[in-house]
Amino acid sequence: MKKLLIICLLYCSISHLFAQENKKSFKYNHNFDLAISGGNGFSTALSWSHFHKIGKKGKFQLGYGVRLTSLFGNNVDHITAPAKLTTGNTGLGVIAQETITANLDTLIINTMQVNSLNLTINLQYAFTEKIEFGFNIDALGFSFGGEQRGTFYARSQGLTPSQETSKPTTANVLLTSDNDIGSLNSELYLRYWLSPKWAIRSGLTFAFSEYTTIRKLALDNDRFRAKILMPMIAVTFSPSR
Repeated sequence: MKKLLIICLLYCSISHLFAQENKKSFKYNHNFDLAISGGNGFSTALSWSHFHKIGKKGKFQLGYGVRLTSLFGNNVDHITAPAKLTTGNTGLGVIAQETITANLDTLIINTMQVNSLNLTINLQYAFTEKIEFGFNIDALGFSFGGEQRGTFYARSQGLTPSQETSKPTTANVLLTSDNDIGSLNSELYLRYWLSPKWAIRSGLTFAFSEYTTIRKLALDNDRFRAKILMPMIAVTFSPSR
């Protein structure tokens, strides 16, 4: 809960800071995007983001937004998710901790389909008026989708594989590495403006898909996560730049 509170306060602080700007400037630098990613899975993402230029030249830009992501896949391996099991640590140090492979179980979702609606944090650097390099990540939101059947392999305890029912984890919260909760999307990209209002983006999507089983399984765990890296291409429309 403390980590969730920190994320909420950080997001509110950024929004409050931007609210201090001249209200007339708010109509500029709104981006509406449609992104498609494919590889070991497939995803579509509709998003809105608003950027604020930092400094006199405005090369560095900080923004916020909203993104709706739909992630699909077949027979996707979802591994034990909670950091307390994967690393034995739930603090910031989880990033540097080695994975405890003996605690990793696998839930193979037959037909994965997760929809997530999240607030986003956006960072961007403009090399020129036409070329921008950026990164964005989901921060807070929720997921929805139907129940799915999958095969559970309890490698941690050597149990016989079983068929389990699961559904997308409802809450999505960006914390730290395996401390994250739910389904989150992030992108690393290069954007090229074809005209003042239209641009194309290409780069990488790194998506988390998380399912919660209906009942507790081995190690008293019910959360399982897939981490999927895919190439991405997108189109951007900006009414005013």
